[in-house]
Amino acid sequence: MSAVETIHETADAASEAYFSARGLNAYYGDSFIVQDVSFDVNEGEIVALLGRNGAGKTSTLMSIARADEPELRTGEIWMQGHAVHEMKSHEASNLGIALVPEDRRIIQGLTVEENLDLATISGAKGWDYERIYDLFPRLKERRKQEGTTLSGGEQQMLAIGRALAKDLKLLLLDEPYEGLAPVVRHDIEKALLQVREAGITTIIVEQNAVAALKISDRAIILDTGEVAFQGTAKEVLDNEELRHEYLAI
Repeated sequence: MSAVETIHETADAASEAYFSARGLNAYYGDSFIVQDVSFDVNEGEIVALLGRNGAGKTSTLMSIARADEPELRTGEIWMQGHAVHEMKSHEASNLGIALVPEDRRIIQGLTVEENLDLATISGAKGWDYERIYDLFPRLKERRKQEGTTLSGGEQQMLAIGRALAKDLKLLLLDEPYEGLAPVVRHDIEKALLQVREAGITTIIVEQNAVAALKISDRAIILDTGEVAFQGTAKEVLDNEELRHEYLAI
């Protein structure tokens, strides 16, 4: 088989996967942050994207969401056969890819329901109020409250609910447990398992690796911008040497 045929075969395989990243190379200015990262994600999976600080986890999520930074210079991103790497961020969003960033980006001056409404302005509608409130009862209690006055955990619930209000296919979560009390984290974990049951695919970046692994099907570990490990979440939980080397746990 020629090199050209091999390239076409790889591209065809990537485009047939539910979600596929192939050879992602992304930069902040001259800093090479994401280095030849490749992985597939199956429909309905939760995948933990792990690594030490500075490993390139958030940059990988931002590249998938087609954010302006980092700059994805080479590589391909495929979602249900769509070439996401050729899209702008709003086009990726309309395809069903939603990034919930670490700072949650709740819109100041808008109530909980107005934040949910805002998500559906430019795209197909997903879950309605009641379905989101079934997932997060606290949001129903505070539906007329300004979103930025919610607690940190409630803001995280709102950020996830806002993603679900669109026709969501791929949920990208950056540090969803950051600053949350254990009981609130448990509520988020239960909600993410219900999201998986609804068939929505999730990639989660989380410094609390053990917590992320406990609800994940598979794990991808990055080390200095490169993929160091891919396997099941159980493999990582069971491998103390691997956890110590790449996750410091």
